[in-house]
Amino acid sequence: MTIEDEIRQRLEAAFQPARLEVVNDSHKHAGHAGDDGSGDSHFSILIRSDALAVMPRIARHRAVHHALGDLTVRVHALAIDAG
Repeated sequence: MTIEDEIRQRLEAAFQPARLEVVNDSHKHAGHAGDDGSGDSHFSILIRSDALAVMPRIARHRAVHHALGDLTVRVHALAIDAG
């Protein structure tokens, strides 16, 4: 299972989102700091869920990080658009 698949699986389990987009942006950062050569270093997440919509912005980001658990230390960058 790829990291992208794991991200998707964990967020779906935690939030039952109405909309979820997980994009691997690693190719845009090849050769830059944080690129470990795995092709799984940079991701963008767009998630819409009733569970997140009621939270303040910082709480939404914390909730996403919490749901991802150890994945947050296995990637270099996460861009999160949560609501």
